[in-house]
Amino acid sequence: MYPYLNLGFFHPGTFGLLLWLAAVVGTIVLHKNFTRKSVDADSLNVVAMVVVAGVIGAKTWHELQNINDLRYALRVIGHPGWHHPWLVAYLFLGWFRDGFAWFGGMLAAIVVLMFQGHCARFKGPGWKSLEDPGPVLGMRLGAVRMLDLAAPGAAIGYGVGRIGCLLSGDGDYGINTTLPWGVHMAKNALVPPNPPTALVQPTPIYELLFSLVVCWLLWKLGERVKPVGWLTGLYLTLSGIGRFLVEFVRINPKLYFHNTMSNAQVAAAASILVGLLVIAVAQASGVVWTPASSEIEVEAKP
Repeated sequence: MYPYLNLGFFHPGTFGLLLWLAAVVGTIVLHKNFTRKSVDADSLNVVAMVVVAGVIGAKTWHELQNINDLRYALRVIGHPGWHHPWLVAYLFLGWFRDGFAWFGGMLAAIVVLMFQGHCARFKGPGWKSLEDPGPVLGMRLGAVRMLDLAAPGAAIGYGVGRIGCLLSGDGDYGINTTLPWGVHMAKNALVPPNPPTALVQPTPIYELLFSLVVCWLLWKLGERVKPVGWLTGLYLTLSGIGRFLVEFVRINPKLYFHNTMSNAQVAAAASILVGLLVIAVAQASGVVWTPASSEIEVEAKP
C-alpha cells in the first residue's frame, strides 16, 4: 500500500488525493446531469459544499462511535496548551486525517444537497399541480429533486474514494483470503492484517466496481420520467445493499445481533429500508419532472 507519495520534500497522502479525485469525478457527472436536465446551478459549488460537509459528518460519526477514544484524543491535542497554537493545530490535523464513517458523511451530504436544492433554479414555468402547491411545497420538491440529480455522481464518487482507503491502508480491507486477487497490506497499515504477511480481500475494489454499476443504472434510469425522489430511494437501497454484502468479508468488528453484524451493516440495513420507503412514497405521490416541457405535474392517483 502507498499511504503517501514521496515527491522530494512533498509527501501528499493518497487518501486525500483520491478524495479530491472522487470530488472531481462527482462534479463532472453532476454537471452533465444538470446540463441534460436544464438545471441552473453550479455543480462545482454544490460538490464543494457537499465534500466539506461530508468530511465533517463522516469524522463526527466515526468519533461518536467511541466517546472514550474521542475524549482521550482531545486531551492529547490540547495538552501543549494554547500558548503553542501551531503544535495544537499539527496534532489536530494528524488526528483528523484518520477515521471516517461513510454513513455520517452521507447524512451530512444529504442535508447540504437538500438545502442547495431549493436554492437552485429548475428552468421552466415553475411547479404545476392539480392544486397550486405554493412556495413551501415547491422548495421541498426542489430539495428532493437535487438529491435525484446528485445520485449518480454520489455513487461513482463513493467508489473512487474507497480506493483511497485501500491505498492508505486505513483498515477498510477484507478478511484473509487465498483468492488469486488477494492483496498484501503494508506492515505499517493503521490496522495490519493478522498475520501481517497474509493476503486479504480487496473490498474497496469490490465497492468501486459495484458503485460503477449503480452509477450507470441511475444515469440510464434518469433519462426516463420518474417520480421526484424515486432515484434517491433507489440509490439508498442499492448503496445499502452493496455495503451490507461487502461487510461479510470486511474486518469490521461484529457488534450486534449476537456478534453477527457490524455497525456499518446495521446502518446499511437501515439505508435499504429507508430507500424502499422513499421509493414507495415517491411512487404514491405521483410528482414527476417532465424534461420535455420543463414543468412539474402531479398525476391523479386512482
